[in-house]
Amino acid sequence: MVDHSIDNVSLDGKTSSRESGGVSIGSKGITIQRLALHNFRNHIATVLEMDARPVCLFGANGAGKTNLLEAVSMLGPGKGLRAASLPSLIRTEAGCAVAGGWAISARMDDCGLDRQISVGLDVSAEGRTRRVAKLDDAAVSQTDLAELIRVVWLTPAMDRVFAGPAGDRRKFYDRQVLAHTPAHGGASAVYEKAMRERNALFERGRADPSWLDALEDRLAQSGAAIAVNRVSAMERIQAAIDARPEGHFPKADISISGKFEEMAFRGDSLQEIEVAIRDTLKAGRGRDSVAGRTLTGVHRSDLVVVHRPKQLPASQCSTGEQKALLMGLILANAKALLEGDFAPNPLLLLDEAAAHLDSVRRAALYDELAALGGQAWLTGTDAGLFDAFGSRAQRFCVENGKVSKV
Repeated sequence: MVDHSIDNVSLDGKTSSRESGGVSIGSKGITIQRLALHNFRNHIATVLEMDARPVCLFGANGAGKTNLLEAVSMLGPGKGLRAASLPSLIRTEAGCAVAGGWAISARMDDCGLDRQISVGLDVSAEGRTRRVAKLDDAAVSQTDLAELIRVVWLTPAMDRVFAGPAGDRRKFYDRQVLAHTPAHGGASAVYEKAMRERNALFERGRADPSWLDALEDRLAQSGAAIAVNRVSAMERIQAAIDARPEGHFPKADISISGKFEEMAFRGDSLQEIEVAIRDTLKAGRGRDSVAGRTLTGVHRSDLVVVHRPKQLPASQCSTGEQKALLMGLILANAKALLEGDFAPNPLLLLDEAAAHLDSVRRAALYDELAALGGQAWLTGTDAGLFDAFGSRAQRFCVENGKVSKV
């Protein structure tokens, strides 16, 4: 089992703090009270006022429902739930982007404390673009936002994640890990950059040993942090799955297949994992040089999910069973975040999640969301999809980039 004294590992091996820029952001209750969009996707100037209950967005396809969920996801780190390029988010007219950038702002209740977050794309006179973020009018980094806001989402694109390539599962799982450990994003970025540079040396036939030593040091440090973070999150999520009552979303057994994650799971130290990665990379230089790429590392690991009641790998389950497993995993992760003493309530984004559930499973989902405590956002084409919520949710109609409360 992993030693949780090294949870939230950054590249220096230290644990992350919930203190940023001199401003304490420790909290267990985060809800959006007001969301405003300016020139974001098809929204010219949209404002939503809401309370802490689940938010149900309904309207025709293309109305702008998912764009609202994407805007919420942009309040956290990364490129959001669509992983789109930042300039592509600018609203278009007649096929052309409007002048200037886009902006999103949110007023949030942080355990009774008002927080104002703004994220946007700044476009210079020369056409250069950059993402800017502020918390209470002070500039902050994406990691700072990740410490305040944990976002978990489920989109239709994830429906076949268990049947797709390993890279899709890694991407899906690393997003779950990021909600637990904001430093995971930085470690992943360092790892990817070092690996690209190492691969480029092999491709050009210029693999100088001293250059490789330096790059492999960075790969070892960041790779060890990634392995530890993945296993720490896995243990929390599995515990939350185990604690779930038997119901309409089957329990899963999850694990990470990968040499270095296995070391973290059995309790090897961060330093021991670093040494193992460094030694493996050095021993594999000849093979990697021939292949032109790095063949061993945490970038080759895979998420393994088993349908517990059937003892069947998720990849062999039916489409409906895979979707139910995925929903159960997302709900368990949200619960793991809620019950931990290291993270605030997550924002849970479920895009078209209810559309393919029967009425019994929809009602079961809504019961879980109402009891969960974190603010959930859901989309659907028909207002009737949310009837089972009753008064436990608030509803908004979305039409051509305009929103009205029902």
